Amino acid sequence: MIGAADVSRATFYRHFAGTTELVAAAFAVVIPPAPTPPASGSVRARLTELVLSQARLIADVPATTTVLAWLSLGVDLDAGSLDRVRGAEGTEMLTLRERVADQFLRPFDEVLSTPDAVDLLGDVDRTVAMALLIGPLAMGRLSTLPSFDYDAAARAAVDGFIATHSRVG
Repeated sequence: MIGAADVSRATFYRHFAGTTELVAAAFAVVIPPAPTPPASGSVRARLTELVLSQARLIADVPATTTVLAWLSLGVDLDAGSLDRVRGAEGTEMLTLRERVADQFLRPFDEVLSTPDAVDLLGDVDRTVAMALLIGPLAMGRLSTLPSFDYDAAARAAVDGFIATHSRVG
């Protein structure tokens, strides 16, 4: 990173308040941005498109980057953790795992917290939602099976999630 920044080592390290910020900056370079959910459509359509976008990311990101990102997340992600730490000037000083988790959970929160989604699914536990929607895709990536069908797995994950959580019919 120092070479890419074209600055001295001292200048480079002064820019970051700590190791977490340095590692977060490195991850920001290698981790692609999270997909944005479609602005309109049914809950099923929006969730399917979002999970399909996640499936493409999972399929295309190198395995080592994926594993390092997952390891950085750790445990203990709760809804309030993203709002709890603020810097003196209002700059968020989130830990690496909170930054990564927020980046990839926010699009799901956008879909699952809409009035239509709440009517259909109720108040969804986001940890369970991520396990059911993204877990099969992550498992497919870890399996390294060349014939793993990410699109089929993504669609089945959404269908299963809606079927098991739907409050309608």
